[in-house]
Amino acid sequence: MARRRFLGMLTPSSNTILEPVTSAMVADLPGTSAHFARFSVTEISLRRTALGQFDAEPILSAARLLADARVDVIAWNGTSAGWLGFQRDEELCRQIQEATDIPATTSVLALNEILRRTGVERFGLVTPYLDEVQSLILENYQQAGFQCVAERHLNDPGNFSFSEIDADTIAGMVREVAAAGPQAIATFCTNMRAAPLVEALEAETGIPIYDTISVVVWQSLKLAGVDPRELTGWGRLFRELD
Repeated sequence: MARRRFLGMLTPSSNTILEPVTSAMVADLPGTSAHFARFSVTEISLRRTALGQFDAEPILSAARLLADARVDVIAWNGTSAGWLGFQRDEELCRQIQEATDIPATTSVLALNEILRRTGVERFGLVTPYLDEVQSLILENYQQAGFQCVAERHLNDPGNFSFSEIDADTIAGMVREVAAAGPQAIATFCTNMRAAPLVEALEAETGIPIYDTISVVVWQSLKLAGVDPRELTGWGRLFRELD
């Protein structure tokens, strides 16, 4: 029997998009499956209680539960490091690996690796987030050497409400950002149903679109020893990067 590959996914508790989309993405990869553990996230804002949702211990507790399933990788499927600082995810991965002895990654770290590997310096950003959250994301990317040439956001504190954003709204924001001619566009929220739209929107705009659910699947497959190029129908990322 061929060795099975298990992708461990850390999930915000109010997220209803991540699990079905991730499962659909890996459904055609024989022997590969995604498994999820939740911790409490119900609001995306800069309020103290909202920021405290991303303290390490609840995340590590969820990671330890995933480790019981002998997953090959543990991935934080969230974008909080976008406004908290990329170093938060770097430290989180170190702590997960120390606690479980399993490789770890995150949506933000995977996205940043892809932007660097593809030589992107000018990007577009699409999110549902509040003005002040969006501003911090833009500031962190600028400090890391990435220039955002166009952005759209919905000024929504979420988190559950992000899952109710319709496809036309998401596609419209992507098209508006694409008009500025970025080298790539990031759809930056793991509770927004953007990943299923990527293939068609890339064909329409001619611009690579990196969704934060898709990028962590790509990175997780790599860490689990599965060639991401085996996954088809979810955008250029899986065809062009190994």
